[in-house]
Amino acid sequence: MNTQQDKFELWCIVELFGHSKIAGLCTEQNIAGTNMLRVDVPETASNPPFSRFFNHAAIYAINPVTEEVARFVAEKLNNKPIDSWDIRQFTEKQLQLKVAEQPTELDYEDDDDQPY
Repeated sequence: MNTQQDKFELWCIVELFGHSKIAGLCTEQNIAGTNMLRVDVPETASNPPFSRFFNHAAIYAINPVTEEVARFVAEKLNNKPIDSWDIRQFTEKQLQLKVAEQPTELDYEDDDDQPY
């Protein structure tokens, strides 16, 4: 009897509830006391490589495929990594909104209420 469990590491197309898919190298990883499916999505023409973790309840099917097929499907699916929140982007957007709200001289051309 083999007491050592085989390591789960396969290239797969994973079907998720909600009719979405993701493709990449799949492994199992324990996070916060529960096993999760880790999908390492390879780099594509439009996205860097990234990892995503799924609880077993989110998975509808796991389809083992070759690495070539998984890379091809990852390219076609065009899944994006989750963007990290960046305070600089938020600040720049708020500044752009404030500038857009500022009255210009053209706004006061026909008004006697000019601020100057």
